[in-house]
Amino acid sequence: MTILEQVEHKVLTPQQLQFKLAQWRFKDQKIVFTNGCFDLLHLGHIYTLTQAAQNGQVLVIGLNSDASVKRLKGNKRPLQTQQTRALILASLSFVTAVVVFDEDTPYNLIAQILPDVLVKGGDYTKNQIAGADIVEQNGGSVVIVPYLQGYSTSGLLGEG
Repeated sequence: MTILEQVEHKVLTPQQLQFKLAQWRFKDQKIVFTNGCFDLLHLGHIYTLTQAAQNGQVLVIGLNSDASVKRLKGNKRPLQTQQTRALILASLSFVTAVVVFDEDTPYNLIAQILPDVLVKGGDYTKNQIAGADIVEQNGGSVVIVPYLQGYSTSGLLGEG
């Protein structure tokens, strides 16, 4: 299998993710989940993702679909397609899986995954984090990674 094929195999459908979740749970691996648009991968993303990865053995990233990003960020976004964004994330060695979701929040995806740890960046408070209630009700924890000032896609594009 080529390296590109290995990366592509980390981008999963929700059905493929269910199968993998069963395998990881059978091996008693701690599953960490985070999500975002990741339109232009920057240092703030890398910081948050590496911090997330340190909370368990499996890091699953929920990636907003193109349609979802457009609804959330406006018609000029995303700059890169969901397939491109998914492959960029999957190419990171510490990322186990990437799954695309079409809703505005990953609430339903989190309900499906029931991660052991839900991680978001410090620009969120716990009550703003979609799925925090589900994770905590199922014995998991919510981790907020300190925000790395000066790094945002909107800021890089001069939008925010």
